[in-house]
Amino acid sequence: MAIDKQRQSTTAIARNADPAPAANPVPVSIDDMQPVAGGGILHRRVFLRRGLALATALAGGSAAAAGQADVNDASGLPAIPPWMRTPGQPFTPYGHPSPHEKPVARRIGANRLVPGNGVSWTPLEDLGGMLTPSGLHFERHHNGVPQIDPEQHRLLIHGLVAQPLTFAIDDLVRYPMQSRLLFLECGGNSNAGWHQEPIQRPLGSFHGLVSCSEWTGVPLAILLEQADVDPKASWIIAEGADAIAMNISIPLAKVVDDCFVAIYQNGEKLRPENGYPLRLIVPGWEGVLNVKWLRRLQVTDRPVMARNETGKYTELLPSGKARQFTFVIDAKSLITSPSHGQLLPAPDVYEIRGLAWSGRGRIKKVDVSADSGKTWAEADLQEPVLSRCFTRFRSAWKWDGHPAILKSRAADDTGYVQPERNALVAERGRHGYFHYNAIVAWEVDEDGVVSHVYA
Repeated sequence: MAIDKQRQSTTAIARNADPAPAANPVPVSIDDMQPVAGGGILHRRVFLRRGLALATALAGGSAAAAGQADVNDASGLPAIPPWMRTPGQPFTPYGHPSPHEKPVARRIGANRLVPGNGVSWTPLEDLGGMLTPSGLHFERHHNGVPQIDPEQHRLLIHGLVAQPLTFAIDDLVRYPMQSRLLFLECGGNSNAGWHQEPIQRPLGSFHGLVSCSEWTGVPLAILLEQADVDPKASWIIAEGADAIAMNISIPLAKVVDDCFVAIYQNGEKLRPENGYPLRLIVPGWEGVLNVKWLRRLQVTDRPVMARNETGKYTELLPSGKARQFTFVIDAKSLITSPSHGQLLPAPDVYEIRGLAWSGRGRIKKVDVSADSGKTWAEADLQEPVLSRCFTRFRSAWKWDGHPAILKSRAADDTGYVQPERNALVAERGRHGYFHYNAIVAWEVDEDGVVSHVYA
């Protein structure tokens, strides 16, 4: 049957999670297993008390027995596994994933005629935690990845400044540095959401033009102070050293406030595809501004009106007016599990897991729904919750085997709330392409197959 073929192509997801028990845990009560919202969403105290494993046990599952190690009958202790009986592997110069883990890789969408023009998506559904491994960070390139010799690379600051400056890499590393955990999201991420029909692809290849890293580098305020910026200046034009000479305009006030030149990503030097040897970081604003392979900063009194701020990133609205310079990434959330391509094996208690972020600040709350938004319940946020950084959320869900539609809705500390899709389309129309942040809906049918729907 058709459903059997779909089952073969999906990934079964675990019926329960296995978080470590909290210190001095309080037993989960029968009352905790009563839904607090339609469709079977349970109270988040299920996690705050003992974890979903006990919730499943209360629901009639077998979490307590699952995964028990073989026991040595003579001592009553766990049997000694074979890897404890022989010496382990020797050192390696650079670490690699365990061979027992399935390969996790970016999906690539490139121009067949110009292979250096395209994107690669972060497989969000396969990752955990806040940080994206550098090798899985999303990419957007216009004309390939330049192979730059750092000894020859220079950063120029010029224009409306009293003292033009040129920096070699060795010069920059002598300045005070800062490290920040920040997400980067392409303004075109999730753009298939504008389509008339919901796209059926794994979550990462639909929403995966977003990643989160620890970025380390020199605050631009320090360098601009040294250059002595003219009071008439109000913009900076950033240019990259790729073959397209990518350039873009950024308000000077933002640059001085919190932008910096990154030299390191996740503790090691930037990788070529992520901007080596220098990348501009513009916290919370659209990815196109975070210019890779940074070579020039021109201080000016007006935007350059480059292709990526006129032909692109300017969107016609239903009113006939156009949005331009819409820099900030608004609050957004995604349920990563269950999501398209995954399968719920049978009715049980499941963990709804997901990601939320906002370029405006800190995620304050994520609500989840299992009845297409008729009712909502607050999800548990995984610490730490940082400004302009990925935040993980989770919620316990008692699925009864009937069709359900799952949604998540993020709110940040400025009061902004992620909109429903129909509200976003009504406000922005269908002539745009960028900044799609509507609530995403996943339908779980009676066979446990998950698909993307508009609801």
